[in-house]
Amino acid sequence: MNVAANKGGKALMKDDRLSAIRQHLYSHGFSHIQTIADAVGASLPTVRRDLLALEAEGAIVRTHGGARIADATGTEVAFELREQKNLAAKRAIADAAFEELVPKSTVFLDAGTTVLQLARRLRLEPMPLSIFTNCVTVAQVLMDVSDLRITLIGGQLRPENASMVGPIAESTLERLWFDQLFLGAGAIADDTCLYSLDEHEARVNELMLARSAKKALLVDSSKFGHRLTYRVAPLNSDLKIFTDHKLPIEWRARINNLGSSVTEAPYRESERR
Repeated sequence: MNVAANKGGKALMKDDRLSAIRQHLYSHGFSHIQTIADAVGASLPTVRRDLLALEAEGAIVRTHGGARIADATGTEVAFELREQKNLAAKRAIADAAFEELVPKSTVFLDAGTTVLQLARRLRLEPMPLSIFTNCVTVAQVLMDVSDLRITLIGGQLRPENASMVGPIAESTLERLWFDQLFLGAGAIADDTCLYSLDEHEARVNELMLARSAKKALLVDSSKFGHRLTYRVAPLNSDLKIFTDHKLPIEWRARINNLGSSVTEAPYRESERR
């Protein structure tokens, strides 16, 4: 589908074209200049100028013969390797969850790698939001985006997840209330409970759920049927689940029996973003 299509069939204005290029690179990963030009309906010289402008903004990285979306500012430490696992599925889930965001609301984004993809999606298409997070990487991705007010809660830094945990983080969460929560999970076990590898992470996740009006779980299908050490909370009808189309059929039945809502996002196997 040509992302540059519009009602009048006219060429896109520059700002719209830049947005279309960002969206194309987000959806398709590295792309050659000719592919980008075809997608946005512009000439090669125009696209080259646009890519220079986007690179100057820090939005994309130009490489030999093409371009890709830029990584977050800074280094994502141990978080980086896990972010790349099942990346196409995570981005499809983030695309679906993005539609749930309500402008001018207060939103908590936790430190899950799928939630990070939602932050990257929001960077491409900002809206007025007050964002709270305990994830350093999420804060870095969004810190210079207009329309967003970012609050990174304090605490003890857990490098494995680039997250803030511990008594200070817990005390802060107990004094806050959020319109929406977007939460990741390390595992969803056969007892239909969420689990974490870390005791402190499990505790702050439990508090996030307790302090949020609307709750969304963003988790790829590989996390179902596994158990980690620390229990976070059970799945229930208050938790809206976003996963990918590979969710096992037996888990669909379990989720339906719990009265939970589940959205299964499709993605292409060959996708490399």
